[in-house]
Amino acid sequence: MNKQIIKKIFLILSCTVLFSFIKCTDTKKNQSELNFWAMGVEGEKVAALVPEFEKQNPGVKVHVQQVPWTAAHEKLITAYASETLPDVFQLGNTWIPEFDALNSIEPLNKFISRSTSISDTLFFKGIWETNILDTSVLGIPWYVDTRVFFYRSDILEKAGFTEFPKTWAELYTAAKRIKQLPGFENKYAFLIPTNEWVPFIVFGMQNGSTLLKNNNTTANFSGKEFLDAFKYLTRYYHEGLSPSNMQQVLNIYQAFGEGYFSMFISGPWNVSEMRNRLPAELQGRWATAPLPSPDSTYPGSSIPGGASLVINKNSDKKELAWKWIEYLSQTETQLIFYKSVVSLPSLKKVWENVILKNDNVMKAFYLQLNNTKPTPMIPEWEQIVSSKIQQYAEMVALNKISEVDAMKAMDKDTDKILEKRRWMLENK
Repeated sequence: MNKQIIKKIFLILSCTVLFSFIKCTDTKKNQSELNFWAMGVEGEKVAALVPEFEKQNPGVKVHVQQVPWTAAHEKLITAYASETLPDVFQLGNTWIPEFDALNSIEPLNKFISRSTSISDTLFFKGIWETNILDTSVLGIPWYVDTRVFFYRSDILEKAGFTEFPKTWAELYTAAKRIKQLPGFENKYAFLIPTNEWVPFIVFGMQNGSTLLKNNNTTANFSGKEFLDAFKYLTRYYHEGLSPSNMQQVLNIYQAFGEGYFSMFISGPWNVSEMRNRLPAELQGRWATAPLPSPDSTYPGSSIPGGASLVINKNSDKKELAWKWIEYLSQTETQLIFYKSVVSLPSLKKVWENVILKNDNVMKAFYLQLNNTKPTPMIPEWEQIVSSKIQQYAEMVALNKISEVDAMKAMDKDTDKILEKRRWMLENK
């Protein structure tokens, strides 16, 4: 074979390789990849929603990473520090102030203003407000939760209540009557766990407490509104209407089924637990109800919970990230997701579907979601409630300290936690 022919063959092969390389490079360039982190079972199930999104958006590839809730906060902080946060990720809505303080999440106002599928009116008001700091909307509610009463309807009926109490006074009366039922002398009416902060905060807010004051820089737990609510709840311990420590209740499902206690406050995750754990003969003998109020206004408010979708402020794919958030915020998508994980939909429209509308247990959550109030939107909030209020509730329940002294100590501990916040605001 002469040199001229060899040259031609080499040229053809070179061009072919070059063309293939350019084609592959172009294909890779056109393939938009989006990284999404989601927590818990939601992170596992959301992967099933990806194919439809990719079908609607040719050339897009969504990579979902599931993160266990137990490791989520540490992983997100580590990713922030190493500048490896994903393009879009899930945040518990109480974490939003912290990640905003880190300047790590993108304000979404400009996206919302031009969106045809996302606006504040489509979501539950209290839930939406947990995503706002000052005037910036920092997250879009993905799924929601709130706290309601779970109760043994058959036991309350024996105590003379055909429907759940609507006021604090009625709740106390119902508890007293349950305790007086034959065979209930060594049982309790209302489980108020000393290792949970929610009942104390919710009842305090219902009673008009701001929890914090002076622009969220000092505590207000010893103020009359919170102290009165705290005394109302601790009365249940002192009068034998609630167990005074959690060691008395090792398995809440078994205890609830046996009537060891008849009422407790919890969230939507316990609906499936009750349906799966309680024996068949008890199905239909328990129910849910919105929280009572300190006055005649019903229902009383609860706290908004759940998770939101946020965009990494340093992502170069914010538009695509927003598309993904819009897709997860569609009515059809949220209904599919609810069927998969039973996480409550954040869109009010989804609740009109017969699956939710005809579920008597879920009706209480819908009513309650329309009446929620956010806790203080500061990064230190979780530290305040998770480490302190349970400690003092248990001490009061065991008669080791008075309610007044407990809340004074709570104020002192909280003010110490907020010391840095005060300094920052004073030196701003």
